[in-house]
Amino acid sequence: QVQPVESGGGSVQAGGSLRLSCAASGRTFSSYTMGWFRQAPGKEREFVAAIGRSGGIKNYADSVKGRFTISRDNAKNTVYLQMNSLEPDDTAVYYCAGRGEAILSTRARDYDYWGQGTQVTVSS
Repeated sequence: QVQPVESGGGSVQAGGSLRLSCAASGRTFSSYTMGWFRQAPGKEREFVAAIGRSGGIKNYADSVKGRFTISRDNAKNTVYLQMNSLEPDDTAVYYCAGRGEAILSTRARDYDYWGQGTQVTVSS
């Protein structure tokens, strides 16, 4: 299993950038598909991006496509989310999650391991 721990959140003005990191403990990190989700106050948790085991396959929510980039470094047991051109609607708690299947998923219920989340606030 993996235990994700997110970092890198903060406050930024619209148009700015942030890079989130997710360090995952466990010897078999490269066996897990990893994803980023976010949850804004009063809203359901929503899919942001996912990346396959080797990093070759990626999937993005339409709302972040072209602005966010997911990547991973299996040697460091870490997955990243580079967020550019941030908008106030990107304000949310961002969660890193892992699943032991090879197929990417956009559904939160398909992920078994979750971090505690990191707050991202974008002001206009």
